[in-house]
Parts: sequence; C-alpha cells; structure tokens
Amino acid sequence: MTTPAGTTRTVRTVLGDLDPAELGVTDAHDHLFIRSPRFPGQELDDPAAAEDVLRAYAAAGGRTLVQWTPWGMGRGADTLAGLSRATGVHIVAATGAHQTAHYPQGRFPAPGDDVSERTAPYADLAERFVTELTTGLPGAPEGVRPGLIKIAGDAGPSTGHTRRTMAAAAEAHHATGAPIAVHLEPDGDPHGVLRRLHGRYGVRPDRIILGHLTRFTDRTLHRSLAAEGVFLALDSPSRIGHPADLQAFDVIADLVEAGHADRLLLGADTTTRTAREVGGTARLLTDLAPRLARGFGPELPDRLLVANPAAALAVDWPTP
Repeated sequence: MTTPAGTTRTVRTVLGDLDPAELGVTDAHDHLFIRSPRFPGQELDDPAAAEDVLRAYAAAGGRTLVQWTPWGMGRGADTLAGLSRATGVHIVAATGAHQTAHYPQGRFPAPGDDVSERTAPYADLAERFVTELTTGLPGAPEGVRPGLIKIAGDAGPSTGHTRRTMAAAAEAHHATGAPIAVHLEPDGDPHGVLRRLHGRYGVRPDRIILGHLTRFTDRTLHRSLAAEGVFLALDSPSRIGHPADLQAFDVIADLVEAGHADRLLLGADTTTRTAREVGGTARLLTDLAPRLARGFGPELPDRLLVANPAAALAVDWPTP
C-alpha cells in the first residue's frame, strides 16, 4: 500500500497505535474471547484462561495477536487492554459483524444491545463501525480501539445481512483506512466477496484479508486470489477444526512455490475450548513455524509471521 509523503502508517492495538515494525511475530487470526449459539458450552469467556494463552504464546516467541471477534460475540472489550499490559503481547481487536447464525435467535443485534434485536438493527451500521475504530470499544476503558473490521461471507448465495454488512464495512474502511477481514465458508464464493468489496465498493485488494482459505481444496482458486493482491489468512493450520485443515501445510507450500509468499498470513483461529485444550495459539509457533523453516528455510516463517502482518494491518489513520 502506498502512503503519501509526510504520513505515518501504524497498527491500531488496544493500547494505542504502533509502528508496524514493532509487531514482531503475529498470529493474524485468533480469538481470546468469543461466544456463539453455534458452539454451545464452548465459549471462550475466562480472562484468566486468556492470560494463560497469551503467556504461553509469548513464551513461544509471539508478540502480537489479532482477535477477529466482532461486535456482539463477547469480545472481552473490558479486559483486552489489561491482558496486553500484563503479558506484553500486543492485541489488535475488531469491530464488524458476523453471520446472523452467530447471534442469539439468529437475530443481528442493534446498537447498544449485545443479545437482542431492536427496531432497526442495520441503521447506521457503518457509523457504528467508524465510531468504534476512531473512538473506542463500548464497555472498554477510554481509548481502547479496534484495528480492523471483521465481516463474513455466506455458504451459498449471498444474504441481505451479508450485503448490508459488506457495504457498511466498505464505507467504514473508506472513512478510516482500516483493513477488512472476511470469514469464508468452505462452500462460499471468495471471488464473489472480492467482486463486491473491490469491484463494487472500491476497497483495494491489499486492504482485504480473506480467511479460511485452507478449507478450499482448489489450488487454482488459492493462486488466483493471491494474484488479485488480497491477503490470504491460512488461519487454522495449528489444529484440525475442519477436515480440510489437514491440507494446510500443502496449501501454504503450493502458494509459496507459486510466488505468492508475500500474500500469506498465518493464524490459529482458536474458537472453542476444545481447540484451546489441544494446543491452540502457541502451536502456530511450536509446530507449524518449525515445519515451514525446515521445508523452506527460516526466512519464510519470518515473512509470513512478521513482515506480511505488518503490511496487512498498517493504516494511515485519519487525524481526529
């Protein structure tokens, strides 16, 4: 991304804006806190457990964790800054919205309400995203702001909810510069998402992060998306949360060999207590990174875990 002369690009963390060079090793997609009706009894909602995760991650060499949990799904907004201070791990939080299936009764929450729908749930959605990005997260200490916008594609045809949230995310991006991170379903349409965000709404490809690409088996699809200039979050390679996750290493290897290493991000995407118990976040560095270093040399993990996240998350934020 080209930055005009005289401007400074930073990454917005919960403790303030940071020089991208200070991010260090970065888990580009994960969750310290998340709740969803789709995962009953698997909620990540314990600050002490989140602190343990961050300390283990730091001990393995991790310096930054990007939490993709959007508004209304138990982001732990009131604890993120304290956890970052206590552990020394930078945390990038998210605004945005997930699919309606991840909200109680399948209803998208309205402003100020984490659990129920009110009269106009989509009213001023872009403004809500912008306010969080520039002013702060509701319920958090003053000045705790997210650094990216999280939305989701659909399985099958695009729903009205998804079209509205994508439009709002694009508007918020143009107002702030914040990158847009997109959850993709295995039978979704990544190119359709890109056509909408980039083709229709004018979001630059290098400001878009597409998640869960390891769950698509078509290597041609991976390569074509990377060639468009988007970032691909290969964000479940440290565990098996879906049958296709078994191909994660091979997907990474194929994209590297095709010359797309500069488009790749890595993340553990720990969404449940079970996933956390079998290794979760730290395994990204204790398992996957050493395998990549053995196969491709130490420069590759450094690029995927350090250089690429710094590029994907850095923004020329507007001056208040």
